[in-house]
Amino acid sequence: MRITSLIRQAALVATLAAQPALAADPVITRPPLDRGFQLLYSLDFDGAHNIFAAWEQSHPDDPMGPTADAAGVLFSEFHRLGVLEAQFFESDKRFENRPKPNSEPVVRDRFNAAIQKAESIAHARLAKNARDRDALFALTLTSGLQGDYAALIENRNLASLHYTKQATQWADQTLAVDPDCYDAHIAGGISKYIIGSMAAPVRWLVRLSGVSGDKQAGVKELKLVADRGHYLAPFANILLAIAYVRDHDKPHARELLASLRDQYPANQLFAQEIARLDSGR
Repeated sequence: MRITSLIRQAALVATLAAQPALAADPVITRPPLDRGFQLLYSLDFDGAHNIFAAWEQSHPDDPMGPTADAAGVLFSEFHRLGVLEAQFFESDKRFENRPKPNSEPVVRDRFNAAIQKAESIAHARLAKNARDRDALFALTLTSGLQGDYAALIENRNLASLHYTKQATQWADQTLAVDPDCYDAHIAGGISKYIIGSMAAPVRWLVRLSGVSGDKQAGVKELKLVADRGHYLAPFANILLAIAYVRDHDKPHARELLASLRDQYPANQLFAQEIARLDSGR
């Protein structure tokens, strides 16, 4: 079904945000979590895990440590399974027929443990302060990561949609507390684009569950993250590139991918996708 493909494609691109190599500025000069994410983007999963683990140890009350570590576990498993090597812009039919990955149970357990730890810390902080920005943002990300796992590892697409809705709700609360947390807009951008891209009858049914969509509003929100986001700006640009390809606007998609390729020259996937677009495949 088209709804299933859209949900799973949105989850796939979330993992592709873990692809970029180190940017030009030296990683060593960045704050610890920033360094960890850059190592994650470089596919140095062990190095990223070491930084996130050290952050958890020195900041036991910060939910972002285990949240980032959960992202590292998930992206590492995607990389092992070849998910990160998949073409960015599969057709609906090819994406729907993609075989289910054979994930390692120990990886699933590590992922779930990190998610549970992050959510436990976040909820404990919210019990003390319902407007705790970092706790709300961490829950936005953990819901999104669980949606990725449900869609791409377990092929549970309705569950993925549930997590997407949940992520959007946490994002709305995050932005109510801190309107400058631009990364949180990624949840709303994804949700609005996915629901807005569905066929009208399906969109109506989904709306009954409290989830609404507007394709152009979703693109606008993704552009905001791309322009002003912190951790997730590359992710937003990948999503925008996919949106352009789905709308048969390959020149704009190529422009975004070329920018990402130039910014992260060690990331071979960007160059590969540009070549695929240029070949017309």
